[in-house]
Amino acid sequence: MSTVADSNNTAPRFNGPASSIAADIAERFASDIDVEPGDLVKIGGSYDVTKTVSSLDYDVFGVVSTNPAYMMNDSLGNGAKFPFIALAGRVPVKVIGPVTKGQRLVSSNTPGVAKAIDNSQVTGSYVAVFGRALESSTESGIKLINVVVGTK
Repeated sequence: MSTVADSNNTAPRFNGPASSIAADIAERFASDIDVEPGDLVKIGGSYDVTKTVSSLDYDVFGVVSTNPAYMMNDSLGNGAKFPFIALAGRVPVKVIGPVTKGQRLVSSNTPGVAKAIDNSQVTGSYVAVFGRALESSTESGIKLINVVVGTK
């Protein structure tokens, strides 16, 4: 694989396949509050994003990434108020309650935390779905589980 700069010399373009040990595509956004990896965010607040705070939030946007493979808008800033938000791919997400591999995930009433919904709930909640669980857990509390973001 070789890389070349674009005509403005600002972004690499790949000539051939690229690979990474990381697993998500993320972009840096400004947050109105400090966030941490695994937090579920929505569009809103006084900047670009803020934590979700209500169940089935239709403004759900993405998840704070732990280790993005591709980092867009990197020069925006850094720290807890300028997180990389996973927009697609595999990423750990904070989830409350039991979850079964393959279940669709939406925001919960716990700030920045997702919950699983059953197939019978999906029809009226489809817009609020941000991803699907890649693992199961019977724990009722908050835990990190791997999720594929951007898949309904």
